[in-house]
Amino acid sequence: MANVLVLFAHPGQRHSRVNVGMAKIASSIEGVTFIDLYAQYPKFDIDIDVEQDRLLRHDVLIFQFPIYWYSTPSILKEWQDLVLEYGFAYGHSGDKLANKVFLPVITAGGPDHAYTEHGRNHFRLRTLLSPLEQTANLCQMRFVAPYALFSAHDAQQEGRADPHLEGYRRLLLALRDETFDLSAATQTELLSAETLPIRERTVHD
Repeated sequence: MANVLVLFAHPGQRHSRVNVGMAKIASSIEGVTFIDLYAQYPKFDIDIDVEQDRLLRHDVLIFQFPIYWYSTPSILKEWQDLVLEYGFAYGHSGDKLANKVFLPVITAGGPDHAYTEHGRNHFRLRTLLSPLEQTANLCQMRFVAPYALFSAHDAQQEGRADPHLEGYRRLLLALRDETFDLSAATQTELLSAETLPIRERTVHD
């Protein structure tokens, strides 16, 4: 089995429509280490040694967050600035994260058609996340298409929240059990509950 690390960043959890439910799922699965960064570091005093040790002990890294101003919440940027050091994550002898899997898990308030070249946000969601993708590339990690939910504010009343939550559970289990098709997931734009490339477990797995 693979060891999965979920770093959760949501500065306004009392307003969460979906992310808190996703966090409960992630924290309940054996073999998944769930860290609420805002709870762990309320003053942003990130322990670099602790976080680097976590990375070394896990095979899969997930950033779970709602899109804030077309980017990650601030604590995730702080985490990247401090933890992904030269000589550890990149640069000369900085290969400690090589071949690990990196996957963003995103919720967006706007609908999918808003995240197009001709939509009101002018860019695709995958384009807005390109700094994360290039960070993964620099750190020699394997970037996987983001698992995304659009119009998150309306997902519950439209009946899309529960399928998304169940999809997240299936995604985490497949990553842990190594039944997630990484090759297929790296060749697609975005992942959703309906498009997860999960293969059946065989007796050889």
